[in-house]
Amino acid sequence: MTTRAERVAWRPSIASGRYARRDRPREKGCRVSDTDVDDAHDFERYKMLLELWSRENPIKTTKLQVLLAVNALLASVSALGDGLTDEKTFVYAAGFTFSLVWTFSIGRTSLFQEAWNRKLNKIAGAHPDDPRFWIHDTRAECKETPKLLQTLGGIPSKWYLLFAPVAFSAVWLVILVAANVAGS
Repeated sequence: MTTRAERVAWRPSIASGRYARRDRPREKGCRVSDTDVDDAHDFERYKMLLELWSRENPIKTTKLQVLLAVNALLASVSALGDGLTDEKTFVYAAGFTFSLVWTFSIGRTSLFQEAWNRKLNKIAGAHPDDPRFWIHDTRAECKETPKLLQTLGGIPSKWYLLFAPVAFSAVWLVILVAANVAGS
């Protein structure tokens, strides 16, 4: 259990809004500066956010792979080559619903990754001369790569990850409506 003095020792810095330990000596007779404590605290936050941010990439990739696999399965089950029929309406509705739900799922993953990236940039901006805080910023290195890689790899994954399920939803909705119109 912490004492009142220990709890008071951790207090927010008015200027930065960050918590800093004010009274912990580095060595005997030496005091830790606010800047050292703030830097260490910021770097811990930065590492944690970088970990969260990086873990979203495999999640987004897996979600896209499942979306593609399920849509391929639904397309083969519906046997679109046989024409649109009322009997397959449930398959078309399932394709539309699944893709629509997947839009929100991938969107949420992308939203959190973007939020964490903004937090990373905010922390890094407070330490412009410390390279430890800029490990996530690869813009300069990307500009040094071959033009083909810049062209093919330059589209942020959040855009095709978000629009792939939207496109699948739209296609399934058109098929669903066309099947119902043809069956009427």
